[in-house]
Amino acid sequence: MGLLFVESLPGPKVFRCKCCKVDSASRDKILSKEFRGKYGPAYLFAEVVNVCLGPNEDRHLLTGWHTVNDIYCSCCKQVLGWRYEKAYEEGQKYKEGKFILEKARMTKSGWYNL
Repeated sequence: MGLLFVESLPGPKVFRCKCCKVDSASRDKILSKEFRGKYGPAYLFAEVVNVCLGPNEDRHLLTGWHTVNDIYCSCCKQVLGWRYEKAYEEGQKYKEGKFILEKARMTKSGWYNL
């Protein structure tokens, strides 16, 4: 095995893997907070880092059929959510190439109440 390259995100508000605390996404990349995952509330992100993609899989989600890939933390291999590969309904095409991170699988870093 080689060395694992881990990207650190700039900025004070970062989402991290709940298990190993590696950076996964920046708050400014959130597209929507109105999603549901297997474990409850989830966010739609434009970009994520330090993840690995699983194989393509067709799933019937709340908004219809999609081809998705589970996304795993590149460090600890915990499932964090999924990526939309393809949406079959025209009104859902905006999700293609976007990522869902489940809140239950993430922790927040740098979110201070002042």
